[in-house]
Amino acid sequence: MFHSRFARAAVGAVFAAAVVVPLTGCGDSGGLVSAGATPTAQGPTRLWPGQPPASSPAYDFGEADTEVVKGVTAPGDDIRKVDPVAVVRAEIAAHPDVYAGSTGPYRGTVRRMADCGPGGDRKECPVLEAYYRDLTGDGHDDMVLGFRLLPGNQTAVRMYTFRKGRLVQVLANDDAVIAVELAGRTVIIRSPAAIEGYEYRTQWNWDDEQRAMLLTRDETLRVGGSTGPSDGPSPTRSPSASPSRSSSSSSSSSTSFSSFSAFSSSVRPSESR
Repeated sequence: MFHSRFARAAVGAVFAAAVVVPLTGCGDSGGLVSAGATPTAQGPTRLWPGQPPASSPAYDFGEADTEVVKGVTAPGDDIRKVDPVAVVRAEIAAHPDVYAGSTGPYRGTVRRMADCGPGGDRKECPVLEAYYRDLTGDGHDDMVLGFRLLPGNQTAVRMYTFRKGRLVQVLANDDAVIAVELAGRTVIIRSPAAIEGYEYRTQWNWDDEQRAMLLTRDETLRVGGSTGPSDGPSPTRSPSASPSRSSSSSSSSSTSFSSFSAFSSSVRPSESR
């Protein structure tokens, strides 16, 4: 039977009347109590309305920057059959200014890549375990990969998906990492803040229009342990992005968490959509 909103409103009115009548004979016990006056709602106030709007972003977070991974394929575009070590080697080859030579900021990663192959010390391999989940909503698993950026304290967080037979990097973030988490189709990266007792937390979600993971939330959260403001100046935070585009100043930050253990303990490798 079809119920219109008018019919439901009428039934609600009858029910309300039936409930109110008995209350009138019960005295004050159980009656409604006023919560006081409701404060007047105040809308947002725009400051400096005469200022011209910004025409470009202050920082480049690398949103919507995607990159095809050259030389890496998989049968049937099954991303679980992709070798994570091969993916990291492809990034190193594509960005020699960042990884190669004696001046590359992440030259230590290149030296440790030998431990990822046969005969190497797997515990020293900078490539962390890959995790799989459908984060783009296309019904196929995507891959979240991490690797240590040596000799510093940063961790590279990457996400890859297949697009028409090509492996595409759709998220690139470098930072000093406390933990990386997957919540539904959201990638959450937690990093140490310059303020004691706080941490930075960024959330990344798939955007169909840009065909990339976009930064949808960037916040500073209290996690406990703070005893008050420090006496000295605090370093400022700069945005994290792919090392080929920009690097984060968080490389100077320190944390008691190992990048490897933090990333590995946040989600399970068998976790899939």
